[in-house]
Amino acid sequence: RLVAGLAALALLAVAGCTSNGVASSNRVLVVDKAFDLRTADPHRELDTTGAIVARSLYSTLLTFDGVDEATPIPFVASAYTSSADATTFTFKLRRDIVFSDGTSLTSADVVFSYNRVINLKARPSSLLAGVNASAPDATTVVLQSKIPNPALPFIVANPALAIVNSNVVKARGGTDRPGADRTDKAEPFLNGASAGSGPYVLKSFSTFSDVELTGNPRYWGPKPYYPRVVIRNMDARTQLAYMSTAKDEVALDLTPAQAGTLSANRSLVLEPVTTSDLLFLFVNEDPHVSSVTPDKHFQNAVRYALDYGELVRLMGAGSVQAPGVIPSAMLGALPAWAAPHRDIEKARVELAAVGIKSPTVSLGFANDLVVSGLPISTLASMVAAELGEAGIKVTLAGSPTARAMADYAAGTEQMGLWPMPASSADTNEYLAFLPGRSLGLRARWPGGADPSLESLGILASTTAEMTIRTQLFQLMQGQLNDEGPFFPLLQPGRVIVAAKGVAAIDVNPTWSVDLAAVRGT
Repeated sequence: RLVAGLAALALLAVAGCTSNGVASSNRVLVVDKAFDLRTADPHRELDTTGAIVARSLYSTLLTFDGVDEATPIPFVASAYTSSADATTFTFKLRRDIVFSDGTSLTSADVVFSYNRVINLKARPSSLLAGVNASAPDATTVVLQSKIPNPALPFIVANPALAIVNSNVVKARGGTDRPGADRTDKAEPFLNGASAGSGPYVLKSFSTFSDVELTGNPRYWGPKPYYPRVVIRNMDARTQLAYMSTAKDEVALDLTPAQAGTLSANRSLVLEPVTTSDLLFLFVNEDPHVSSVTPDKHFQNAVRYALDYGELVRLMGAGSVQAPGVIPSAMLGALPAWAAPHRDIEKARVELAAVGIKSPTVSLGFANDLVVSGLPISTLASMVAAELGEAGIKVTLAGSPTARAMADYAAGTEQMGLWPMPASSADTNEYLAFLPGRSLGLRARWPGGADPSLESLGILASTTAEMTIRTQLFQLMQGQLNDEGPFFPLLQPGRVIVAAKGVAAIDVNPTWSVDLAAVRGT
């Protein structure tokens, strides 16, 4: 998923704020976004535009405050508790929430929604793998996981786990029963009308042109400033053209270079934001693939030779160095001071210890891939140049995405440069970098290669107490940085551009822009 940003933005308009956030009766917010949208049915959608829409139309058990993805907070659930083994979570629901048709939201709606997600077997179903939902009473929901899963409170904040009006969805052919992937018929209805308790209701929907939302008069939370929102399907180049004369408009997809061309326009505010995506380098642990890359002295040479600051500057506004594999807004992220730094002399000493003069390795990447407006081939060239300063000869081996991905998946790249898009606030996803896991295997790092690191990952992923869990994930990343074949480089940035009239935008990676929180002047 392309994530929109990692900052709670205060986009101050040129004029002073006179509304104090009070809702306007006639203003329309226009949001320009290149659509990755297939449906308005929240239980079938797990892409960025779909998250923006679902966040506006529906509510979830828990949520996040602004940029923070490290601390789930109450939303539909007023409170929750976890068992000591992180297999049972009990949520107590608020009693004052109603759907847009005026009916009360109860635990039966939550259970129906979660079972529907599971049985539709669409992309969001993976979020609830091994989870069973039940309702002991009208205001209590219990989630039981087959395995310890302390990430569940973070997962239920995802808009794809929207709570729908079960009676309405059933009446329109929806079902939460096994086989729903074949028998559920509610999607056409949900593409034309919402069945939620969010701040907006759906007025019109198109995957090609635009989505229009209007205020929900029965919304139980703060009334949105903008009573009407239009989300337009528009590529970045067209967004750039429209923004020069826009009012009450926001562009979400401009690259740092594109946004820079608008910097002289005083009626616009440019705000760099950091995405939760990760760009990383790795080396292969298999001596049959490369005789030199498995050597720990060689890996240390790579770690010290990389000029992380220059890579961040090349990527542009909003980009930051990644101290570890877990992005900065998530639970368990390493502090910025823990990030590795360049020491070219140490790199040369480590390389000398390898015993091979001027070792040569090939660097694989997708030469048609663009990250935050920058061709990844440009970044690969800089990596090669930096390693060359330490005495490592790098042969650029870029190829079209399909071929490069095949080599990457097969574990045949001697060295690789790849992005990892963030897909949820579940920190457990980053266990993929450990030996025997999906990304570890792409570096030919098999299970059992580092038992202490693997045990630390299991302990971190199954510990319920959040403070201890955070510390364990940080320890895991520190050890991974010291001993592993992965080199976290940076989190790419983007620039959100807001036109005059827009005063504040809250951005969170899980749902991108919270439209109901946008304020005007």
